[in-house]
Amino acid sequence: MFQYDEAIIEKFPQTVGGVILAEGMTNGKSSGTLVEEYQAEQESVLERIGDTPLSELPTLSAWRSTFREFGVNPTKTRSATEALLRRLTKKGDIPSINTLVDIGNLVSIRYGLPVAVFDTNSLEGVLTVQFSKGNERFTELGSDEIKHPEEREVIFADDTGLVFARRWCWRQSSQSAAKIETTNAIIVVESQHDHGLADITNAQSDLLALLEKYAGGNYQTAILDANRLSAD
Repeated sequence: MFQYDEAIIEKFPQTVGGVILAEGMTNGKSSGTLVEEYQAEQESVLERIGDTPLSELPTLSAWRSTFREFGVNPTKTRSATEALLRRLTKKGDIPSINTLVDIGNLVSIRYGLPVAVFDTNSLEGVLTVQFSKGNERFTELGSDEIKHPEEREVIFADDTGLVFARRWCWRQSSQSAAKIETTNAIIVVESQHDHGLADITNAQSDLLALLEKYAGGNYQTAILDANRLSAD
């Protein structure tokens, strides 16, 4: 159901992905308890970061280098995690959206790693992290306009060429975003920094605990790297 194309791992052998295959979840407005946990995590992260430039955080620095390697300026196009932390440090908070999004964002800022919750309602076949050919179809959240990724951009796409995320961990599509009606999803947390396995293992464990507590459902997990490319 989820995999890394061999060409991606050849180019980025340090990639580690924690994958959760989720079914039967209940999404909705975040409960008061989850909102409290989320706000407490934001306060803790702000205190921990202090005056450190985001570009100097090891996890974000590694993603910046990865973006450069597939031809994207990481200052103009920030990874999802860096965008979240930038908002937090500039604005002082990240608003609650819904249960699944809040859980993903909470763990993302805790570890400085991108977490994506992909609604699988539109998924045909396998969701693959791959280099784009340039003819795949991407629709931004809140838009009906179909766009196409640049050639050799890293994308998440299904067997039909429907793009679930562009520029690796930059932006999800309209079809893949976690909505109130989302019940089934593929949840992915990824690292590019040295010795990322420990962080991915811990982040995946935290995600699973929060999902079971607040969203219910059934879950299967896998950790992917150069030795294991797919999760069924």
